[in-house]
Amino acid sequence: MSKITFDTVKVGDEIPALELPPISRTTLALFAGASGDHNPIHIDIDFARSAGMKDVFAQGMLSMAYLSRVLTQWVPQRQLLSYGVRFAAITQLGDRIRCTGKVVEKLERAGKRCVRLEVTAAKASGEVTLAGEALVALN
Repeated sequence: MSKITFDTVKVGDEIPALELPPISRTTLALFAGASGDHNPIHIDIDFARSAGMKDVFAQGMLSMAYLSRVLTQWVPQRQLLSYGVRFAAITQLGDRIRCTGKVVEKLERAGKRCVRLEVTAAKASGEVTLAGEALVALN
């Protein structure tokens, strides 16, 4: 793959997608340990049911972490100037998440040549679970 630069990137370019295996109870437990998010609604089926849910479901920050991976697999983390999302839907056990990004603007910010990307995490059904944007500095 050739080096990604401001001059080689065009508005409309898509960055390589990240496809993940189905969300499992093990994934939720491991993420709880790694993130410190031990909210029982994500790991205890009895607690989730007492809260009116059918089963446990993924931490929103898990999908945000996956979505950030699509960015840092495209460019080094130091080039990521900003990143934000809004949570749109719950990720259930068994959901397969696909993370994507698309260049929507080329601009200069604080003397740096940058691109703004729209990023999304979506289920295999196409339902978007996270939508956001990132600002990436490119030489």
